[in-house]
Amino acid sequence: MADEEAGGTSRRKALWLMGAAAAAGVAALGADGARPGRVPRAAAQPAPTPRARPVIHPTPKPTPTPRPAPWTPVKLTSTEKPVRELGQLYPPAPPNMIALTIDDGPSPLWTPRVLDLLAEERIRATFFVIGEQVKEFPKLTRRIADAGHQICNHTMTHPISIAGMPRKRVKKEIVEAHDLIADVTGVVPQFFRSPGGAWSKNVLELTAEHGMLPIDWAVDPRDWARPGVGHIRRTLLDAKAGNIMLCHDGGGDRSQTLKALESVIPKMKKRGLAFVAL
Repeated sequence: MADEEAGGTSRRKALWLMGAAAAAGVAALGADGARPGRVPRAAAQPAPTPRARPVIHPTPKPTPTPRPAPWTPVKLTSTEKPVRELGQLYPPAPPNMIALTIDDGPSPLWTPRVLDLLAEERIRATFFVIGEQVKEFPKLTRRIADAGHQICNHTMTHPISIAGMPRKRVKKEIVEAHDLIADVTGVVPQFFRSPGGAWSKNVLELTAEHGMLPIDWAVDPRDWARPGVGHIRRTLLDAKAGNIMLCHDGGGDRSQTLKALESVIPKMKKRGLAFVAL
């Protein structure tokens, strides 16, 4: 009996010693993990730092660029008077060139029809647009520029009395239209035409100050007055190489102008004339 009790005590003592050894081993492992030079597993994976929200910068607006004459960027040979002929520009256009300019738009009724005709004939023209019309019909204005036509400044409100207006009012008319055209189309106007061809020192000086050339015309069929298709056609067909011709797509019924151009353009092309945008 004493031997059995002694044996039981020995077994319990052995088990206790094994448990103590195991505990000591665990403790030793823990102590070893805390030694200098050893990174605990928990420390090797630090909590992620919250990411800052990305800064979204607005897409920069493209810098507007002018569309100069196709032969070369042009300059005036003289700054004393507006341009009526391509020969007043330097360097001059090729000898068989003629320029069609179209004023007072854009018109939602007539401008698309004029653009369709020009596309069909594969020619380029120069549109002198009014700021108020641009503001009302921005998509149509962009269509003119996107088709490759030159788009130019014809004042904000088309004041016929501009030559006699105070300098401050003239500047307002020119600058507001200039900035609006650039904002809507991405094209900086390179040319300016005074309403009714009314020029003054103030108008010419302010045109130059804003980097534009003053443009007049050599051939005027007075289509704005609706003198009849025959009159418009005959006047335009009298034009010669180097001339700048004046027509209108805005300001009223332009059915006569459109009808005349439908026959004038192909006849001029048969004469060997090539249409050029300024």
